[in-house]
Amino acid sequence: MERALKAARASGSLNLSNRALREVPDEVYRSLDAIGEGEKWWEAVELQKLILAHNDIESLREDLKNLSLLSVLNVSNNKLVHLPAAIGELPMLKSLDLSHNSIVNIPEVIGSATSLVKLDCSNNKLKDLPNSLGRCSDLSELKASNNCITSLPEDLAHCSKLIKLDVEGNKLTMLSENMIASWVLTELNASRNLLTGLPENIGRLSRLIRLDFHQNRISSIPASIKGCCSLAEFYMGNNVLSSLPAEIGALSLLGTLDLHSNQLKEYPVEACKLRLQVLDLSNNSLSGLPPEIGMMTTLRKLVLTGNPLRTLRSSLVSGPTPALLKFLRSRLSTDEDSEAATTAKENVVTMAARLSITSKELSLEGMGLSAVPAQVWESSEIVKVDLSRNSIQELPPELTSCVSLQALILSRNKIQEWPGVILKSLPNLSCLKLDNNPLRQIPADGFQAVSKLQILDLSGNSASLPDNPAFSSLPQLQELYLRRMQLCEVPSDILSLQQLQILDLSQNSLQLIPEGFKNLTSLTELNLSDNSISTLPPELGLLEPSLQALRLDGNPLRSIRRTILDRGTKGVLKYLKDKIPEH
Repeated sequence: MERALKAARASGSLNLSNRALREVPDEVYRSLDAIGEGEKWWEAVELQKLILAHNDIESLREDLKNLSLLSVLNVSNNKLVHLPAAIGELPMLKSLDLSHNSIVNIPEVIGSATSLVKLDCSNNKLKDLPNSLGRCSDLSELKASNNCITSLPEDLAHCSKLIKLDVEGNKLTMLSENMIASWVLTELNASRNLLTGLPENIGRLSRLIRLDFHQNRISSIPASIKGCCSLAEFYMGNNVLSSLPAEIGALSLLGTLDLHSNQLKEYPVEACKLRLQVLDLSNNSLSGLPPEIGMMTTLRKLVLTGNPLRTLRSSLVSGPTPALLKFLRSRLSTDEDSEAATTAKENVVTMAARLSITSKELSLEGMGLSAVPAQVWESSEIVKVDLSRNSIQELPPELTSCVSLQALILSRNKIQEWPGVILKSLPNLSCLKLDNNPLRQIPADGFQAVSKLQILDLSGNSASLPDNPAFSSLPQLQELYLRRMQLCEVPSDILSLQQLQILDLSQNSLQLIPEGFKNLTSLTELNLSDNSISTLPPELGLLEPSLQALRLDGNPLRSIRRTILDRGTKGVLKYLKDKIPEH
């Protein structure tokens, strides 16, 4: 013990976990008073990090307030029932882990610890959370799972930096729309509660990547779900859903959709547009499936067991997914009358244009179009046009009249020339997707035409970037996708994009990641998978906690052990941060 305390006076960090302690040693509360012989008092530092996890501690003393510089306190896996009021007298406290105790309430004074960034109070006996948490305006991560909480305090709406919320395994009956409107969540786990519905404004959470509401009593999903445009994982199993909104088909990044054990009678055709890898529809009331599911060629796993399917053989239902998809594709009707097909296509375009009058969004995805139809520019107020998965080769000059246009999606077409003249005439354009086109080289000044872009996707256009692409012409860029671009090095201009939140450089030939990535302090998602990267700069660790998702699979990483990689983003960033040499 004495050795540990002496080391703590030199480093400011004390780890007393797994020592069968029944109480906190007195010397911990007055570590600087216990300076021993041979120690230089002027070199001693106050305690900043205190780990007391996995002991038998039953109480913390009010003397805790003596540790005024404490920034990390971990008392998880003990026998605490109460917290001392002194917890509110730790002005530097950033991380507080109270998980796996028997705490019945958190005192209101916690609101005085205004530097708090992470709070984990999961696996306790809490019936509520203190209102004063709303004063912790820097709070970004809150875990309160496996308690008995019946409602969240409205003042949590003031925690506008909250990006992760885990309230699994409580007794919540609702989530406040006021809170949803205030948060910038990337993860929300409210599974195993008593919720009867999702907040109507759930679509406000446009940065949400993972949403888990499984095992509740939810009967419907609001149409606003389409606003959760970053959603990659959506878990709604074990609820009472009887139908799905057509708008769920707009979630273009969704990879996992779990709907098992509900009361669904059909799967909507609109949801067949999704590029899912996993779709679980088991234990519902489906009697058939739309043959359009056969076009969901990205599906690796489609689970259908426990449905009264009358139109599919049981061997198909329980067999491999590719065979089932092939069978469903074979049931899609082929219209041999090309004139009728053309008329039908025109009718669909006209109908889509009519719907866009109110929504201001026009979707003509996968219509087999070889040219941009006139309906696109005839509606001058249109703000979003989706022309993806067609055979369009060029953009007509009439598009310059679409001055209200904010999003132009041209993915998977046959465009060869950079449409600079058109783009220069669209002053409000904030989203441009030109991925998977045979695009020739973009002019050196090409990006100047779209200086207000917030989202740019050029993936799959390997010859399109000039030698030194001027990404600095896009100062407002928040999302940049450069998959499959045959990049051998990271374009240096990317390091100037201070507002960049999502950067996808996967499936390239990158070998080195520049140290300058540490300056991209707004980054929440970085995809470096499937490259030739063998080492990572330790400075990448400085992006914690803002960086939520770091994808590294498919790289020959030799400098990081597999056990560390398996810990996920947080573990890798911590490992890298610890590798930064101290100056």
